[in-house]
Amino acid sequence: MDISVVIPLFNEDESLPELHSWIQRVMNEHNLSYEVVFVDDGSTDHSWQIITQLQQQDVNVKGIKFRRNYGKSPALYCGFAKAQGNVVITMDADLQDSPDEIPELYRMITEEGYDLVSGYKQKRYDPLSKTIPTKLFNATARKVSGIPNLHDFNCGLKAYRREVVKNIEVYGEMHRYIPYLAKNAGFSKIGEKVVHHQARKFGQSKFMGLNRFVNGYLDLLSLWFLNSFGLKPMHVFGFLGSLMFAVGLLAVMIVGGIKLVAICQGVPAPLVAHSPWFYISLTMMILGTQLFVAGFLGELISRNAEGRNNYHIETEL
Repeated sequence: MDISVVIPLFNEDESLPELHSWIQRVMNEHNLSYEVVFVDDGSTDHSWQIITQLQQQDVNVKGIKFRRNYGKSPALYCGFAKAQGNVVITMDADLQDSPDEIPELYRMITEEGYDLVSGYKQKRYDPLSKTIPTKLFNATARKVSGIPNLHDFNCGLKAYRREVVKNIEVYGEMHRYIPYLAKNAGFSKIGEKVVHHQARKFGQSKFMGLNRFVNGYLDLLSLWFLNSFGLKPMHVFGFLGSLMFAVGLLAVMIVGGIKLVAICQGVPAPLVAHSPWFYISLTMMILGTQLFVAGFLGELISRNAEGRNNYHIETEL
């Protein structure tokens, strides 16, 4: 099979028939074998009934229905597990992503050898309350991920070699960082294609609000930390703990030195508790010990984790 189109959705019953018809037309025009995997993320409208009707009309349609709303990342994870095509395309169900982009994305994967191609909505039809935070978010993601050529990490329209989606785990809200996840799994040839962004035709966006961007930054920090220190927590906690303990030890030496100088000069020695260095030393040594112990416990947990040696193997002889 040439292409699997994975479409996560939540309450998009108005757009599904038109989207399916559009995808079907594009695939037939380019003589591509395909499947469309709709993942209903706990919709409360008639989305699942529409998907059922489409499946009865078209054998290329497949569907997954969640009992409740889990989020976009779990929907993509289940869609990736079901996908059978050599190239996997993801897109949103709101008709803002154009299926006309699919043939060129497919060509970039199969002919130019990309592992992943991400869409770049250079001209957007979203309100400023969404576009400005998106630009700031993407600038931060480029810096942290080390993928400087991507301008739109969160674009739903992406293409992957099948091996990519079978070797990454999309969980929580990590769908924003799939290129970063792919890079960490060893798929380094990541490209970008400018794609057409259409104005929303039905309803309102399901992904508005400040929490979306706050959570995005927290997820990015989590992913960076896990990638850098997930299997070696002692490297960061042990270093910070040792550094703080050393600062505390230096502060103790300063307190002792002040008292010793006073004794040698025959003047009344100041009370230790009156010196700010005493409290600095106490705080730093306690924090340093706690961080060191946290790193040690993290190392013990990491060494006993089932997936510690779960490495991605491209081929075996």
